[in-house]
Amino acid sequence: MVTSWVNSAERIGSDLHLELTGPGGRRAALIRALREAVRSGRLAPGTRLPPYRSLAADLGVARNTVADAYAELVAEGWLTARQGSGTRVAERAEPLRPAARVPKKAPPRARGPRHDLTQGTPDVSAFPRTAWLASYRRALQQAPNEVFGPGDPAGRPELREALTEYLARARGVRTEPGRIVICSGFAHALRLLFGGVLRGPLAVEAYGLGFHRHVLAAAGVRTVPLPLDEHGARIDRLARERAVLLTPAHQFPTGGPLHPTRRAAVIDWARARDGLVLEDDYDGEFRYDRKPVGAVQGLDPERVIHIGSVSKSLSPAVRLGWMVLPERHVEVVLAAKGEREAWASVLDQLSLADFIASGSYDRHIRRMRQRYRGRRDRLVAALAEHAPHVEATGIAAGLHAVLRLPPGTEASAVKAAAWQGVALDGLAAFRHPETDMPVGDGLVVGYATPSEHAYGPALEALCGALPPP
Repeated sequence: MVTSWVNSAERIGSDLHLELTGPGGRRAALIRALREAVRSGRLAPGTRLPPYRSLAADLGVARNTVADAYAELVAEGWLTARQGSGTRVAERAEPLRPAARVPKKAPPRARGPRHDLTQGTPDVSAFPRTAWLASYRRALQQAPNEVFGPGDPAGRPELREALTEYLARARGVRTEPGRIVICSGFAHALRLLFGGVLRGPLAVEAYGLGFHRHVLAAAGVRTVPLPLDEHGARIDRLARERAVLLTPAHQFPTGGPLHPTRRAAVIDWARARDGLVLEDDYDGEFRYDRKPVGAVQGLDPERVIHIGSVSKSLSPAVRLGWMVLPERHVEVVLAAKGEREAWASVLDQLSLADFIASGSYDRHIRRMRQRYRGRRDRLVAALAEHAPHVEATGIAAGLHAVLRLPPGTEASAVKAAAWQGVALDGLAAFRHPETDMPVGDGLVVGYATPSEHAYGPALEALCGALPPP
């Protein structure tokens, strides 16, 4: 048996796999293989075959063998040959098809929501394609050869240097490139930290992403909920835990920053308990008032692990995030990650480094901050006109708002929204199952998710689903 892969983009545009098997000589085997490739549909009508000299060299047969096989198949009508056009599969050479059957009636497909107001996703239609492509091209052109080998688990130095400058300037983070480890996002960071660095139990905010709790549970980590009030997480309720996960810049999903006294209190707790604060800075760039809220990490870089990503600022499709680590944890995290980068694309890392260093990231953030502020204002105005009894909270920052509802109306409001074709979440979906906090009804509305042209109809449908006064 002779098997050949003919790799010839300039000849046929794709690989040609032939197996010369069966009785007879090479000519007969080649004719059978080509005939079967056409009959089965692997070689579609109009496909150009390799020149017989090239195919003969690939198969290790005489040129006359291939020329004779082509001539035989042309005579039989399987192939056509024209001067200057080469040998192609005949247009009338159709593959054999199975006997027709009466198709079964497909089950009706459920219609998706017409309006997406779920939280957690930016306006993907606003991805800066032109600027990102320019950064990608520059990064690719300037990349040293080593880039195309195994990746460093710490991440490319170009990106870690760019993040050091950016995080210090924009978020008040105190670090250096050697203390930054690149990952593929926040969930990946959690898996690394609790896969060999930290152990439970872990204190978490009473309202947060259930997905994160599931990631922690899969790692055998028990989470202990901290109640929330108007000043953020109740730091005074920390007990025997040695680590706490917070969203201090903009509590998710209820909104509002952690009060300055509690920011100082959690650092005092970490120093007294030899503990750690995990800071989820998921949307810290999007603040709409004039009160800057920097990173807690700036208060004590040895007691805080600062975690960020581009899933809100750019797109969740760009699987890049970072951990700013205390010095004593860097080597342990790298050991947990492995000897080679297995998650974050090195080329994407270089592109993001250029995107930041060139100023494109700052320009994109400013543009999107203005857009999302306008979205928030339109939401507040729509509520004032159509549902003045519903208050929007947590709107000083971020990509979502919480609409506070009368007691006992959340479940019916979520159902009414579904009837209106609106996808969103109720506040109860983010509640820790073990918290003793009083229940509060509300809707979590992601005003960044729809494209610009779809946002107006989405607001109209949302207002139609809200409960009456």
